[in-house]
Amino acid sequence: MLCVRNLTYHPAATPHPILEGINLSLEPRQMGLILGPSGSGKSTLLEIMSGLAKQTSGQLLWRDQDLTPDDLRQLGGLVFQFPERHFCGSTILEELRLGHSALKKERIDQALQEVGLSQISLSTSPRALSGGQQRRLALAVQLIRQPFLLLLDEPTAGLDWSMRQQLVEVLKKLKTEWSLLVVSHDAKDMVAIADRCWRLDHGHLAPVYPAAIESA
Repeated sequence: MLCVRNLTYHPAATPHPILEGINLSLEPRQMGLILGPSGSGKSTLLEIMSGLAKQTSGQLLWRDQDLTPDDLRQLGGLVFQFPERHFCGSTILEELRLGHSALKKERIDQALQEVGLSQISLSTSPRALSGGQQRRLALAVQLIRQPFLLLLDEPTAGLDWSMRQQLVEVLKKLKTEWSLLVVSHDAKDMVAIADRCWRLDHGHLAPVYPAAIESA
């Protein structure tokens, strides 16, 4: 189980904490969904949970083990908002092998199968993919690392309805094997597959019933 206990993030340069008293828990093979407007602290929370930033106070635990930023970088795989902007490989194969030069083809094939891209040639340029396919490739890049937790920042942002639905189906499949934590300002299309939901507002996190999100 992943647990966040009384987490606060208050950089010295800000008059008020960006995150304050955050508590949440997520079981293995569950999907958690955090809804909140821009500027509410969603991306900051994911950066802390992925080890890219360190909280001011509070604990992050996995199976009751207190986690350092180094631990979190090993545990989690973060997919940024608009991850296609960060692609560096000239082909899908190059993109997947960045930092993993000795990666075996079986592992590549498995990752692409998980996200529904196994039918596309490895020599295809990532920039030749559709928007939805690019998002799925970004997921495959993280699956190559075999994290325990997938962290997704606005995964459906900028996609049309059809591509959003395809990506939601991929996330539904992935949560049968991984824990997922998704943040979004508009998460209505993901509520149906979420196991737990919260709302983040001005740095404060509170549980919310899925029905409240669907009717908002």
